[in-house]
Amino acid sequence: MKSSSFLPAYLLGILLFCIISCGDQTEAKDNTTADSALPDSSASPALTTPTSTFVTTPETMMFVIQKVADYDKWLTVYDDHDSVRLANGVHNYVIGYSTTDRTRIFVALKSEQVEKAKAFGKSADLKQAMQKGGVKGTPKVNVYNITFQDTGKITTNLRSQTTFTVKDWDTFQRSYDSARQERVDNGIMDRAYGHDADNNKKVSVVVAVVDTTKAYAFWKSDHMKELRKRAGVVGEPERFNFRIVKRY
Repeated sequence: MKSSSFLPAYLLGILLFCIISCGDQTEAKDNTTADSALPDSSASPALTTPTSTFVTTPETMMFVIQKVADYDKWLTVYDDHDSVRLANGVHNYVIGYSTTDRTRIFVALKSEQVEKAKAFGKSADLKQAMQKGGVKGTPKVNVYNITFQDTGKITTNLRSQTTFTVKDWDTFQRSYDSARQERVDNGIMDRAYGHDADNNKKVSVVVAVVDTTKAYAFWKSDHMKELRKRAGVVGEPERFNFRIVKRY
């Protein structure tokens, strides 16, 4: 009697053991599948290539350097004249004034077409607006084909525009580009350069001055003279140092 009552209990124990064991195996299998679907956190992250801030697509720009009687009065007239500029395909870009004289002004404008910019630079509308704004003497108005720009953000608003003549544009460009790191090491960062719309031997360069002490020493150095000679620069460059005071 004792052995017959023990047998069902024994069989019941085996049955429970099988159920529990099978359940554990199913759960283990599900966990394995879920884990394999998760991303491998130990894998190396995808590398992204930094976006270059250099722009080498040519763009038409007009640079104007002028002397005015009063900067604030001139600026009011300049802003009121915006609709005329837009009608001639010319757009505001940057305004600055000399680091030593607030009444000597640098204006940079962008244009949709080189011929429109050239026509506007010689127009009666522009001459009248300049007279109204108190411009003294004859302003320097030049239209350039800007072939390089660095659009990266920098903290300094100090700029220097240099104009000069070269023997050959291609020779100058190769030589100038090869010395970019030297300029950086001496507190100078390229912002834009290009040549006159009608003559690629007349060059304009605009740089940011990050360290004035280094930059001025570099410009006056014998090494700079050697760099200019190597680039085929003819004569002495003309430099205008200014501070950007307004961007559009």
